Amino acid sequence: MSPTRKPTALDEVSKGIIEQLQQDGRRSYAEIGKQVGLSEAAVRQRVQKLQESGVMQIVAVTDPMQLGFSRQAMIGIRVDGDATAVAEELGRLAAVEYVVLTAGSYDLLVEVVCEDDDDLLELTGRRIRGIAGVRSTETFVYLRLHKQYYNWGTR
Repeated sequence: MSPTRKPTALDEVSKGIIEQLQQDGRRSYAEIGKQVGLSEAAVRQRVQKLQESGVMQIVAVTDPMQLGFSRQAMIGIRVDGDATAVAEELGRLAAVEYVVLTAGSYDLLVEVVCEDDDDLLELTGRRIRGIAGVRSTETFVYLRLHKQYYNWGTR
């Protein structure tokens, strides 16, 4: 998301559609229509418009542990120079789930999903620290994921 991009104003119907899909991304347009007071075709058009505008995307969320990725971590990264350039490089790494430019002790935070501790060690020790501009890293290994939901609504 671009920091200069104006937020999209959503009416209550669009918010309702989003919330319905956050509860169940496979919910039918007809079922959503009943909840928000629109026809199936109108819901379909709204969903398409919301996707095309970049307001939302519909994706399948997996549980990394069940797919053989037993190590997750958050890595704080301090950068010399252009943090955005480092963020671009980090974003190209398959193990990196998301990259955030921050203010505070770290210039960047990245969440990673790895097969095991050896994979995490390779990622941090060689690939991440090998990126030009990375000054230091601090790894916060996840012992247990307590909460991760994508149904926070539209407030």
